[in-house]
Amino acid sequence: MSEITQLLHAVERGEAHASEELLPLVYQDLRRQAAAQMARETPGQTLQPTALLHEAWLRVTGSGQPRWQNRAHFFGAAAEAMRRILVENARRKARLKRGGGQVRVDMDGIELAAASPDEKILLMNDALERLHLEDPEKARVVVMKFFGGRTNQEVAEALAVTERTVERHWAYAKAWLFQSIRAQN
Repeated sequence: MSEITQLLHAVERGEAHASEELLPLVYQDLRRQAAAQMARETPGQTLQPTALLHEAWLRVTGSGQPRWQNRAHFFGAAAEAMRRILVENARRKARLKRGGGQVRVDMDGIELAAASPDEKILLMNDALERLHLEDPEKARVVVMKFFGGRTNQEVAEALAVTERTVERHWAYAKAWLFQSIRAQN
């Protein structure tokens, strides 16, 4: 059992020092995961990779009694937390953009711009939630690969399936999500 897995179990048992020892061991991986997420965002975001990482850390380790089977399960939970943070951030921006004391403008003669990255995140999240209802395992593959930046091997280990199964699930999920998002527009 790796040192990280041992510390995850210690955190689960409620040992106070375990969380403090765990963070330095997983920080670089979580930072890479957060940076990959933020690279997809528009330039000039107020949310930075470090802030995303820290918020995800608080959610993953501070949510009552976490239960992680292993390192891959922990990073999967972190990827899910980052996805939720980005979705909440996009929803908050959309709320501010569609109200907040703004004056209504007549839309005649105004060309509509393409979907903003925040709107794309919301479309992706809605499609991912529908996929989760249809096939939760394929949705987990998307979260771990797209939002978590995990490799096929890491996803396969976390889900206890073969890499080939992950490849098939990923290919199916990408096509399914593309069609679902396209149908929304």
